[in-house]
Amino acid sequence: MSLFTRSRQQSDSNGDGAEPDDDAGGKGSGADGVGAAADPDKDTGATAPEPDSDTGTGTGTGTADIDGDTDRTESDAGAVEVEAGGGADGTAPARKVDTDAVPDEAPGAAKAGWFGWRRRYPRTARGVSVGTTVLAGALVFFALLVPNQTEKVEFASFVRIPAEGVLLAGLLLALPSRARRFAAIVSGAFLGLVTILKFVDMGFYQVLARPFDLVLDWILIENATDFLRETFGRTGQVLAVVGVIVLFIAVLVLTTLAMVRLTNLMVSHRPVAARTTLILGTAWITAMTLGVQIGSVPFATKGNAEFIGNRVEQVQAGLADARVFRKQAAVDAFAKTPPDQLLTGLRGKDVLFTFIESYGRVAIDDPAMAPRIDSVLKEGTGSLKAAGFESRSGWLQSPVTGAGSWLAHSTFLSGLWIKNQQRYRSLTTSDRMTLTNYFGKTKAWRTVGVVPGVRRAWPEGKYFGLNHIYDSEHLGYHGPYFSWTPVPDQFSMEAFQRLEHGKKDREPIMAEIILASSHNPWSPIARMIDWEDLGDGSVFHQIKKEGTNPTEVWKDPEKVRTEYRKAIEYSIRSITEWLERYGDENTVLVFLGDHQPVPTVTAGDTGKDVPITIVAKDKKVLDRVADWGWTDGLKPAENAPRWGMDKFRDRFMTAYGPQG
Repeated sequence: MSLFTRSRQQSDSNGDGAEPDDDAGGKGSGADGVGAAADPDKDTGATAPEPDSDTGTGTGTGTADIDGDTDRTESDAGAVEVEAGGGADGTAPARKVDTDAVPDEAPGAAKAGWFGWRRRYPRTARGVSVGTTVLAGALVFFALLVPNQTEKVEFASFVRIPAEGVLLAGLLLALPSRARRFAAIVSGAFLGLVTILKFVDMGFYQVLARPFDLVLDWILIENATDFLRETFGRTGQVLAVVGVIVLFIAVLVLTTLAMVRLTNLMVSHRPVAARTTLILGTAWITAMTLGVQIGSVPFATKGNAEFIGNRVEQVQAGLADARVFRKQAAVDAFAKTPPDQLLTGLRGKDVLFTFIESYGRVAIDDPAMAPRIDSVLKEGTGSLKAAGFESRSGWLQSPVTGAGSWLAHSTFLSGLWIKNQQRYRSLTTSDRMTLTNYFGKTKAWRTVGVVPGVRRAWPEGKYFGLNHIYDSEHLGYHGPYFSWTPVPDQFSMEAFQRLEHGKKDREPIMAEIILASSHNPWSPIARMIDWEDLGDGSVFHQIKKEGTNPTEVWKDPEKVRTEYRKAIEYSIRSITEWLERYGDENTVLVFLGDHQPVPTVTAGDTGKDVPITIVAKDKKVLDRVADWGWTDGLKPAENAPRWGMDKFRDRFMTAYGPQG
């Protein structure tokens, strides 16, 4: 006999509702006064009748597991089982009774569901139960099949057979009861974690065009929250963080509950579940063997296994990367070069290394942006040439795309491929010499940094060997922020002129300047005004009011691309007009992009090329790089040389050294 009875039992064959006498001829009275039950240990040859059902008769179908537990059917799930403690007169204990069969008015009767609603509304309860099961199945199915990139989310992605789902179903059916429950909970929680990681990957692909690194990317979470605060305010930041936490917990809990519910359903319909699992497994093998596809998507998939396998390899590579980087950093071709033999071809010159935020190849090559950007570059080339300047341009490949400017800056300056935060930290705590360090080592230049994007302590600045750093608080700016951008580019260049370059009787300057107006979200954007009208920056309050709203802009990808293009135009005009206005025979300007913009702007292009340009009046400066094959003017040709950004330091120092 099953330990649990169905909610509706078949009435005794005698049909009179009387309890059969036990061997002693007495009757046991139920402790709650509802009725008596025969002692299950007595061999009476008869079974105790159940109260009549209002829906017909039925037969209990509970099945005992080999470990003594019982798998309950769907009807079992709505029943509450109680065991009477024995007759009130001390007779034998009553067997278990289904309280769903007990009238509402029975004293002490337990009510099924929340406040007994299942009994009062059986059809609604049944509908809720079926609906919940369907939702559980859909959630598990979604978690098994959802890709980790938004552009791969399509209908065909969800009409596949996941190998992991088939194997998991077979395992759960084969396990004994207690082990099965544990496996269902663990597998549900694990599936939730995998799903969360896929969601995080979606975000990283949207911004950085790569998946989240489980070892090296945790530091970027803080940077992301800072970006939200600066762009959407403190309230927007808090709402976004809370939303992410709630989503994380909800996915984890719901996938676990869904897996447990589906496991119970499979076990209660074991024959059907076993046949279905076998059919799906056979179909998966057949489809995989024949290479069946729906469009470009394979019908049989093992995507989760591959996803997890790639993450395991990623973690292993991340852990080993520190050792690899230390070996690379130990090699420096100029470490033993005497100071008087360093950068001799630039002595007496002011050398400016200027980064334009998010200035990537897409700005020059994309058909929607190219005409306007090309016009700005041609105009800049012409006006600078009229002022006596010549220029050469090429391409560099950045280690990052979408974000991570500091990784690109340190790659350019150190001559090492700084592709993650672990390498950046290792670099900035080492004695590796950067391009700025070598300028300082010669004692022939004053080294300064203009970093308007820095709004807090920046201890890494000391590593780069800069004599003085001007951050957003030390440029004399009293205007508004433009979303993330604290100081407009035109004002940053004018501040550099006022604070350093325009001083009389000064020593030569080597400056690292970072122009931030073209930083995401590109809304609102400053515009060029008369240099004489810049003042303390208060004029930009009105200009910001005239600008666009980032919340509105980001509802439309085309608007985002338009605002990006305008931001790049503004940054290029800021640097070229400054050079035309303040440059002289001793000015050497190197300006470049640090990385490509986010995929929303690049339209999915994952290329990492950025333009780089050298501008100078002194013909000897450009003669030293004549063998580089770079293009005349501010715009590099499509087939201009393309180097890794980590190659620039050594080639530059070689060109401008004694043998250059």
